[in-house]
Amino acid sequence: MTRLFRMAAVTLLFSVSSLGVAAENYTLRLAQTWGPNSPILGDTTENMAKMAEEMSGGRLKIRIDSANKHKAPFGIFDLVRNGQYDMGHTASYYYKGSIPNAMYFTTVPFGLIAPEMYAWFYHDDGMELMRKVYEPFGLLSFPGGNTGNQMGGWFNKEINSVDDLKGLKMRTPGFAGEVMSELGVAVTNLPPGELYTALERGTVDAVEWVGPALDFPMGFHQIAKYYYSGWQEPGAEVQFLINEKSWNKLPKDLQAILRIAMRTAAYDMYIQTTHESGVAWDRMKEDYPGVTHKTFPPEVIDAMRDATNKLLAEAAEKDDLAKEIINSQHDYLKQVRQWTNISDKAYLNSIATD
Repeated sequence: MTRLFRMAAVTLLFSVSSLGVAAENYTLRLAQTWGPNSPILGDTTENMAKMAEEMSGGRLKIRIDSANKHKAPFGIFDLVRNGQYDMGHTASYYYKGSIPNAMYFTTVPFGLIAPEMYAWFYHDDGMELMRKVYEPFGLLSFPGGNTGNQMGGWFNKEINSVDDLKGLKMRTPGFAGEVMSELGVAVTNLPPGELYTALERGTVDAVEWVGPALDFPMGFHQIAKYYYSGWQEPGAEVQFLINEKSWNKLPKDLQAILRIAMRTAAYDMYIQTTHESGVAWDRMKEDYPGVTHKTFPPEVIDAMRDATNKLLAEAAEKDDLAKEIINSQHDYLKQVRQWTNISDKAYLNSIATD
């Protein structure tokens, strides 16, 4: 893959030089939601910046500021929209208050898994619908990496019924937070750096973050005993945001290089998460046998699905663009899931040994 990037970079640079065009240098500033040295999420921006610089022969540099620098982990949308930064790396559902239709591009409960989500983005309506949402704000949005199927969270008590959710204080963002609110959960959305302390001090009773790859370094397993499989984020996609004015200042070859770097870094994040989650879960089982893996009982899953369908129907009724996005994802899921069921799902079911 690196060889391919170098060949592309040489071709692009040759095209510029053959036209006698001066090779001007560009530096873009990127703000990310994540803290410094954040595993996987932070790796993604670093990988993207490194590839862009290498492929451009040093003409395109990207300077990354973490949350401790800009002090606005959930303010990336505004930082990029207002031109304080050229780019951002974040999750679109953090901004559902400012731009409600953005959250569908991260994930929807009971929706598309990661490969299906990427197929929807790049081979169906996803990219065009995302353009419609962000264009009025002077922004471009690109897929920025997928965590795969996320876990349902760390809980201090076992969930055996819908009643067990009522009054529970939980950190969970996006559409899942709205679903949990419908079921009586007191939902909050805290920045990543505050999650461990909130769980430790009892400010929240449960925390949903990502999965073993990112949960294990956070130490939630040292506090909460019950680790539930997910329903809420079957394929959570983070995003690269770009200020349209900053994008338009780049020559076409650097725009192409940046597109390639973002798309490849997003893919790398997905496979890195898969690898690291396998390693982390194996270690967690070995070193912390008190952690109990659970799945939510059917009664609770049914209630979550009913609440999801209700909220989606309400959103579609209120907003034509929301309806277009929801219907597009629904129709694509109906089509592509048939293949998933007879391929990956059937394979896993047929070889199951326990």
